[in-house]
Amino acid sequence: MFNKKMVTDLDVNGKKVIVRVDFNVPIKDGKITDDTRITAALPTINYLLDHGAAVILMSHLGRPKTKDDLQFSLRPVAEHLATLIAAPVKFSSDSRGEIAKKAAAELKPGEVLVLENTRFYPEETKNDPQMSKDLASLADLFVNDAFGSAHRAHSSTTGIAEYLPSAAGFLMEKEIKYLGNAIADPVRPFVAILGGAKISDKIGVIKNLLTKADRILIGGGMANTFLKAQGYDMADSLVEADVLDTARELLSEASGKILLPIDMVLGNAFDANTEMLTQPLGDIPAGWRMLDIGPMTVHIFSDVILEAGTVVWNGPMGVFEFPRFAEGTFGIARAVASSKAVTIIGGGDSVSAINQSGLSDQITHISTGGGASLEMLEGLELPGLAALDDK
Repeated sequence: MFNKKMVTDLDVNGKKVIVRVDFNVPIKDGKITDDTRITAALPTINYLLDHGAAVILMSHLGRPKTKDDLQFSLRPVAEHLATLIAAPVKFSSDSRGEIAKKAAAELKPGEVLVLENTRFYPEETKNDPQMSKDLASLADLFVNDAFGSAHRAHSSTTGIAEYLPSAAGFLMEKEIKYLGNAIADPVRPFVAILGGAKISDKIGVIKNLLTKADRILIGGGMANTFLKAQGYDMADSLVEADVLDTARELLSEASGKILLPIDMVLGNAFDANTEMLTQPLGDIPAGWRMLDIGPMTVHIFSDVILEAGTVVWNGPMGVFEFPRFAEGTFGIARAVASSKAVTIIGGGDSVSAINQSGLSDQITHISTGGGASLEMLEGLELPGLAALDDK
């Protein structure tokens, strides 16, 4: 499955190695609120330092409109990284041009340089060849360890690989192996749990999983559209009216593989403190909306999860940001954590949910990439991986 060169295949001693990392972390008031993505890159960074490389790190952060959008500066990330590794960490206030060239030229083996946000240049997301060349000119070798951005064909993820010998980092390898094996050669029964707001984002995923998984458990806002497609009145629930026909087709193709909620927790407004009502599956009273799966659904889903050999989970079961409507999501989190299966959390809100539940240490693999893990579940090729040199 994984036929790309690894960082261990490169002779990095005395070389400058530019590494695409995923340092797109949440920052509030200049402080990083979750450094999971930074710590996930440490094995690759430390390996390079231990083997005599000068390490240049590049990443995007958020979606800046201009170079003056300093709320998206990577400077706080560089400062935080300095507390996590033994090597000196320097910062370049630009990712290309004279400032970046000078900083890269002065960098010595055993030192780290963090470049400013690559997305301060619009050319980055256009995979502009000149931007790719500028980034490549800073180093001798390229390593991509940014699984969270591997589904993007940008200058720093794919373009640069045309100009330098390239390889995958340890995080990229781990992500591809876990997610790739889960789909290509799962321990059975293979159970996929899908949630989140919309079916439209996950039609391709569901279609692919229908050919791979033994059961697909669906909750969250997605479930509303499937239930509406079965003829239930979902009242004020979030429903995607334009994909009802698609939902019907998926249910007919599924031949019983798809399990939907059999009870629901309702609110009479989209509000954390709204009135609540729990009822079995059926028409929802006017003015109410489904905000979580009910306890009977949690029980049935949990039984399926506990008998699984492989579990992949992407998307919450309800509006878990509202504590009173988080029980469905946390109930599923407890089942996944208790399962003897290979358990994989596929990025995004599911990671927040498993972290909030305090059960993350009981999960086999927690993915750092929501969009990238979804594209893998859909069976698509990831541009950031495809661009790397084969073994």
